[in-house]
Amino acid sequence: MASGLTMEAPICLIKNKEEELVVNPEALEILDKISQPVVVVGIAGLSRTGKSYLMNRLAGQNHGFRMNATVRSETKGIWMWCVPHSSKKNHILVLLDTEGLGDVKKVNPKNDSWIFALTVLLSSTLIYNSIGTINHQALEQLHYVAELTQLIRAKSSTPDEVEDSTEFVSFFPDFVWTVRDFTLELKIDESSITEDEYLEDALKLIPGTNPKIQNSNMSRECIRQFFPKRKCFIFDRPTNDKNLLAHIENVPEDQLDSSFREQSNKFRTYVFTHTKTKTLREGIIVTGNRLGTLLKAYVDAIKTGEVPCLENVVTALAQRENSVAVQKAADHYSEQMAQRVSFPTDMLQELLDVHTDCEREAIAVFMEHSFKDDKQEFQKNLMDMIEKKKKDFLLQNEYTSVKYSQAKLQQLTEPLMKSISTGTFCVPGGHSLYLEAKNKVEWDYNLVPRKGVKANEVLQHFLQSQVAIEKSILQGDKALTCQEKALAAERAKKEAAEKEQELLTQKHKEQLQKMEAQERGFRENIAQLREKLERERESLQREQEKMLMHKLKVQEELRNEGFEKKSEKLRREIQLLKKEIVANKDKYLLGQWIIDVTDGVFSKETPDHTERAKKQATEKEQELLTQKHKEQPQKMESQERSFRENIPQMREKLEKEIESLLREQEKVLMHKLKILEASGFQRQKAQIP
Repeated sequence: MASGLTMEAPICLIKNKEEELVVNPEALEILDKISQPVVVVGIAGLSRTGKSYLMNRLAGQNHGFRMNATVRSETKGIWMWCVPHSSKKNHILVLLDTEGLGDVKKVNPKNDSWIFALTVLLSSTLIYNSIGTINHQALEQLHYVAELTQLIRAKSSTPDEVEDSTEFVSFFPDFVWTVRDFTLELKIDESSITEDEYLEDALKLIPGTNPKIQNSNMSRECIRQFFPKRKCFIFDRPTNDKNLLAHIENVPEDQLDSSFREQSNKFRTYVFTHTKTKTLREGIIVTGNRLGTLLKAYVDAIKTGEVPCLENVVTALAQRENSVAVQKAADHYSEQMAQRVSFPTDMLQELLDVHTDCEREAIAVFMEHSFKDDKQEFQKNLMDMIEKKKKDFLLQNEYTSVKYSQAKLQQLTEPLMKSISTGTFCVPGGHSLYLEAKNKVEWDYNLVPRKGVKANEVLQHFLQSQVAIEKSILQGDKALTCQEKALAAERAKKEAAEKEQELLTQKHKEQLQKMEAQERGFRENIAQLREKLERERESLQREQEKMLMHKLKVQEELRNEGFEKKSEKLRREIQLLKKEIVANKDKYLLGQWIIDVTDGVFSKETPDHTERAKKQATEKEQELLTQKHKEQPQKMESQERSFRENIPQMREKLEKEIESLLREQEKVLMHKLKILEASGFQRQKAQIP
C-alpha cells in the first residue's frame, strides 16, 4: 500500500456465511498491496456492547464500522479498516471489528469461538469489551479464552509431557479489557485502586468447587497465563441522554460527557503508543501481505477441520516469503550492476569490485526479507543466481569489449590493408615500410581509451593474422640480404611469443581475480549468516526468558493464593522451558561451529593465488603458466563443490556428537533445579542456568 493510499471505509475481511467462515478476496487484495509492517488492533466482546463505536474512535472517526440502534447486531464476521499509523512511521494500523459473541440467534455458535481465536492470532493488541463490571458472569461469558487450547496449536508436535498451550505466551497479543458504562467506585476495602489493579483483583482465582466458580476460574487462569501484558480501561456513559445514545455516532464531540471524552483519549493514546508491530515467534515482522497469507492459511485449516498451527503456517509462509526474498535480492543485484557498470570496463577488477559491492547489498536484502531458512537452501539459491548473473555480466563485458575493439581496430587498419592489397609493400625496402605502418596501427590502437578487457586479445588476433603477410613481404624484399631476412624473421617470432606470453599472463591474472571475487562472495554470505543467526538467537533468548519470568510470576501468585496443585503444574512447565533454553543455546553454538569450521575449511582450500602468480611470473615458466590457465576453471568448480558438500556432512557428524553433550547438560540442569527447589524456588526465579 502506497503511503498516501488509505481505505475510505472498512471492508469485510471474513464472512460468517451459512455456518462457514469465508475470506473476502477483495480484502486479501488490499492486504497484499501493503508491504509495510502492520500494527493490528482487534476487538471482541458480547453483542451490543459498543465495540464498533470504540473502534471508530480509535480510527478518529464517528462513522466507519457499521452501528445499529436496534437490538440486532450489525457486524457479521470480521471487518477490517487499514489506516496510516499516526505515530509509527511507515506502519499501517489495521483495525479489526468482530461479530458480537453469544448471539442466541446464531445458527452455529462454534463460529464465535473461531472468530475469537482468529482475532487472537491476527492481533498485536486484543481488546475485550464488556459492559458494567468484571464479575463472575463476565468471566464465565469469556469462556472463549479457555477454548483457545482446543482451537490453536503453537507447534506441530510437542513432547508428551508438555501442553502445547504453554507456548501461547510467546506469540499471543497484549490484552486490554475495556469496561463500558462503569458505575462502581474504584476501591477495595475503602482504599482507592487503579483500573489495572481492579482487573488484576478480578482475575484472582476463587476457591470452591461450584461449577460456575470453576468456569470463571478457568477464564481467569487462562487470561493470566496466556496474556502476560494486561491493561484495563473503564468508561462512563458517553451521555445520559437516551435520544443521543440511540444515534451516538452522530453526536458531536462537544456534546459527549467530559469524563467519557477524557477516558476515550486516554484509551486511544495508550493503544497508539503501546501497541507493538505485529510479530511472529523469533521476532518475524508481519507486513500486510504476510498478514493476508496467515489469515488465509488459518481459515483454510479451519475449513478442513484442522486446528490452526502457528508453526506450520509460519513454515509455509517462510517458503513463499523466502522465494520472494531470493528474487528481490537477485533483482537488486542486477539493477545495481546495470546502473553502476559502464561497459566495457578497462580492467576486470573494476567490474569485480562493483560486483562485490552489489553482492553484499543483495545478501543484505535477502537477510532482511527472509526467515526460517534453517538449512540455508534459499541462501544457496541466491548464491547460485548471483554467480550466474555475474558470469553473464562478465560475458557482456567481454562481448562489448571485443565488438568495440574490433570496430576501432578496423578503422585504424584500413590504410594498412589498402596498401597491402595495392602492392605498396612489394618493392625493395617494402618490409621496412610495412613494419612502420603496422607499428603505427598498434600505437594508435593503444591510445584508444576504454577498449575493455579484450583489447589485447583482439590486437593479438590481428597481429597473428599478419604473420603470413609479413613473411611474404619479408621474403620478397630484394633490398635485404638473406641474413637480414633471417634476423627479421627471428625478431618477429620473438615479439609474437612475448605478446602471447603477455596475453596468457593477463588471462591468468584475470582468472585469479575471478576466484578471489568468488571467495569474497562466500565469505560475505558466511559473515552475514553469522550476524543473522546471532540476532535470531538473541531474539529467541529474550522471548524465552520473557516466558520464563512470566511463568515464574504466575506460579508464585498461584502459590500465594493457595492453589498448590496449579502451582506445581506450572513448576513442571518451568523446568521444561529451562531445558529448552539450554537446548536452544547448544543448537545455536552448533550452528556457529559449523559456520566457523566451514569458513576455516574454505580458507585452507583457497591458497594465496596472488603470491603463486607472482612467483610464476618471476620464473617465466611458460609451460606451467599455460597449464595453470587451463586448470583454474576446474579448480574453481572443485573448490565450490567441496564448499557446498562439506556443510551437510559436517552438520550430520556434529549433530551426532552434540547429542551426547546435551544429555550430560540435561543431567547438570536437573541437578541445579533440585538445588533451586530445596533452597526456595521463588527466590531464585530470576536466575537462568
